[in-house]
Amino acid sequence: MSGLYSVILAGGQGSRLWPLSREMSPKQMFRLGDEYSLFQQTFLKLAGISDDKNIITAANIKYVSEIKSQLKVLQEKFCRKSGYTVLTESVSKNTAPALSAAVKYINDNYAQFSTPVILAVPSDQIFSSREGFTNAILKGTELAKNGYIVAFISESDNINENFGYIKARKNPKVSQIQPAALKVTGFIEKPASKKQKEELKGKKYVNSGIYMFTPDTYFSELKKYSPEIYNIIINQEVQTSIPSIPMEIYEKMPDISIDYAVMEKSKKIAAVNLDTEWKDIGSWDAIYDLSPKNEKGNVIHGKAIEIDSENSMIYSDSKLVATLGIKDTFVIDTEDALLVCDKNNTNGVKNIYKKLNDKNSKTKEIHKTVFRPWGYYTVLEEGEGFLTKCIAVNPNAKLSIQLHHHRSEHWIILEGEATIIKGDETYKLNPGESIDIDIEEVHSLQNHGNIQLKVIEIQQGDILDENDIERLEDIYGRA
Repeated sequence: MSGLYSVILAGGQGSRLWPLSREMSPKQMFRLGDEYSLFQQTFLKLAGISDDKNIITAANIKYVSEIKSQLKVLQEKFCRKSGYTVLTESVSKNTAPALSAAVKYINDNYAQFSTPVILAVPSDQIFSSREGFTNAILKGTELAKNGYIVAFISESDNINENFGYIKARKNPKVSQIQPAALKVTGFIEKPASKKQKEELKGKKYVNSGIYMFTPDTYFSELKKYSPEIYNIIINQEVQTSIPSIPMEIYEKMPDISIDYAVMEKSKKIAAVNLDTEWKDIGSWDAIYDLSPKNEKGNVIHGKAIEIDSENSMIYSDSKLVATLGIKDTFVIDTEDALLVCDKNNTNGVKNIYKKLNDKNSKTKEIHKTVFRPWGYYTVLEEGEGFLTKCIAVNPNAKLSIQLHHHRSEHWIILEGEATIIKGDETYKLNPGESIDIDIEEVHSLQNHGNIQLKVIEIQQGDILDENDIERLEDIYGRA
């Protein structure tokens, strides 16, 4: 579909999927049983309806490394010599500022010869039919070209308090452009009260959070309903550098979703049915609904056994988890955290995440084991001014050429042969041998062998996290 540009909104933290989803490893980056992550599946779905080079990812700066790594896989799939566009926000400000920056970028770079149509899509949704999704986008395009913002909806028989809903009806002007479309008359966000639920009698339309529009329509409505964002963004140059907008400018943006900022106020919203089964992977009950179940309605993942348990999910990352006589219960076990909750109260998991945030707990930020394109690392011990990891580098893989401004490192080889770049020198180290990496010393750990390389890394310094990595060169596109 020429002239169509897609924006993947990939900045969410997935707090309702804790402890699997963490601040530094959000749900959209997980594969969840598929060959590709939710983010990659979204990209591939969009590549089926427009040029893959017209897909732009908008994300927080802390996800850039993982996003570029996952895009590198797709770049190779499509035989692209250059990478895809990633726009980054320096601080989390919700979807309205992020989407506005992406629209400004598209308008500045691609609107010289024709008016782009922009499709904004969350990165954590699954559709049963690509054909149904594509047909819905085709229906929405004419509405967008005629000055409407198109909201894509999914019909539902039930009311789920985790979702937002749209009230809509037939309208002559809208029907003249697209007979199957409706005119939106109101939004109901996560209906919990009796009054809200009564408003949804009859046909119920779930708001998928997918929108389509032209830049002119978007900026006209943004100026009218959210001038505090419009006045910042309209004269701002949005770049592909990191971050895309300087922090001192971007931090002035309000923290607000595009729904609250524009969509729920605009009188120019039309609705098109997605015409396919739609799932928002936002909570554990959504994963339960999608997963295969045994004869007792249980979902089992990993090292888990159940006895006399029904309609439950038992998820284990590592250790054996056994359940006896539980019903309607989710047991989610990871290396460093265990969640046990009522099947009907998974939305409350976000409150646990909030408590962890209030306590500044690292269990909301990162897992003990973190997977990278070159392998993985596991945090073994940490304390004031030090951190110890076990790093596993896959055969013929290597870490980026990098340096640190705030920490030194000491590497001890456990298994395999390590090739180490240290300044202008190259070293070959075997099990039992070690080497020191000083602060601000350029270095890289590489495995040119045929077996996995394992290294103990001891960090010392005042900043011991990913923020202290300055990548100079990286085969996975993260530099």
